[in-house]
Amino acid sequence: MSRIKTLAKETAIYGISSILGRMLNWLLVPIYTQYLIPAEYGIVTELYAYVAFLVILYTYGMETAYFRFSTAGKHDEINVFNLSQTSIIFSSLLLSSVLIVFSTAIVNYLEYPGQERYIVWFALILAIDAISAIPFAKLRLEGKSKKFAAYKLINIFINIGLNLFFIVYCSKVVQQEGNLPLKNLIISFFNEENLVDYIFISNLVANGFLIVLMSHMIFRMKIVLDRQTLKSMYRYAFPIMVMSLAGVTNEMLSRAVLKKWLPDGFYEHYSNQAALGIFGAAYKLSVFMTLAIQAFRYAAEPFFFTRAKDMDSRNLFSKVMQVYIIFSSFILILISLNLDIIGRLFLRSPAYREGLVVVPILLLANLFLGIYYNLSVWFKLTDKTYYGTFISLAGALITIVLNFILIPYIGYLGSAFATLFCYSTMAAANFYLGQKHYPVPYEIKKGLLYILLASVITFIGYYLQPELPFNQKIFQILLIFLFLLVVYILDKNQIRLFFRKTKKKK
Repeated sequence: MSRIKTLAKETAIYGISSILGRMLNWLLVPIYTQYLIPAEYGIVTELYAYVAFLVILYTYGMETAYFRFSTAGKHDEINVFNLSQTSIIFSSLLLSSVLIVFSTAIVNYLEYPGQERYIVWFALILAIDAISAIPFAKLRLEGKSKKFAAYKLINIFINIGLNLFFIVYCSKVVQQEGNLPLKNLIISFFNEENLVDYIFISNLVANGFLIVLMSHMIFRMKIVLDRQTLKSMYRYAFPIMVMSLAGVTNEMLSRAVLKKWLPDGFYEHYSNQAALGIFGAAYKLSVFMTLAIQAFRYAAEPFFFTRAKDMDSRNLFSKVMQVYIIFSSFILILISLNLDIIGRLFLRSPAYREGLVVVPILLLANLFLGIYYNLSVWFKLTDKTYYGTFISLAGALITIVLNFILIPYIGYLGSAFATLFCYSTMAAANFYLGQKHYPVPYEIKKGLLYILLASVITFIGYYLQPELPFNQKIFQILLIFLFLLVVYILDKNQIRLFFRKTKKKK
């Protein structure tokens, strides 16, 4: 029991640091959409989409390989750490050197001629990220969750602080009238015409601090070359890298290719670059569902493993799924029917709000992604994780094909529908295979009814918005209560039982 409590405590710390980190970074969206025009934010969106792929190539599954080989009992942990870190350092230096050498060709392909500095900065950011990955993994292996969380949050706070300093503070000082000493000082190093630069510089400086924080681990390592062990680690890590690349394809491909696959002049009032910025900003609003999924994963994965041997474990897994579907369906409705308020609050420039049309679709897509993760319990408990790889690869193929087909016809709306179809198909395939290998009595009809009801309510309340003799917001509130009423009618016994148990615990 004490071990389970320790696991739960560490899970909470890792979960809070990760979720809090994503939320804090997400709060930069109002800043970016206020100070950057959509075309500028399109640069940020596109480059970070490519970075998501490169991060995986830079680490190539070595974090998980380090965990496996350090705990297998055949190898000394210190030796495995040194070997993993040696491999990562050499490969990072090689990859970053290639990026810098070919920086001119890369920026010309991306249509940012003369901006080679972007590639140089990201080459350094990626190298630092990769070099700090194994030390972070070592902290997790040693159970130093608080130190892990502290380092992550320090990195995030430095990044956010520098963004606020450059983009908000420096911009305001430069715009002040008069020849002020402080203004002259800031003008000496700050150019308000290149705000995008300072987003990347902030990231680079924040990452640089990671090297300082972890210097006691990084600089004490020894260069080790054990070819036999390294080959074994590479064989173990390669499938993990492939699965990770498939996963990031499903999430990031649309933002990497949208500008290229959109026909010229598709959007009458703005460029393809601006369309990418609008889509990227709107995509950020689907973070509400993403955070719910992430919180669920941190809590559910240890729960599933610790309860797997219980007599009623499969019934319990079914109830967990039902709770997730109800909760995420409610989030879908609540966010979608209040997008007018949320849009004004977080997308500060009206130009970005044209992209709000994709948000409910992306929320629904992420709802299905959460179902997929929930269903994944079967291949994790039966040690058939290769099924997860196959499903992820199939999802990546669907994502590529549908984006290629739909973007030229319906623009970034096509990317949103591609994401929805990908995640719903992955969830369906996972359910089908799971029921064959590890049957769980999920309440399929009821779960699908909740998702369908939430989707219909979202369509009526957000997209359709019928003309009514009373205020539209009152109508939307009534729709929300309709969903809650249906949930209560269909699951009132479970709800009563839950509250009865909660009262007894108190």
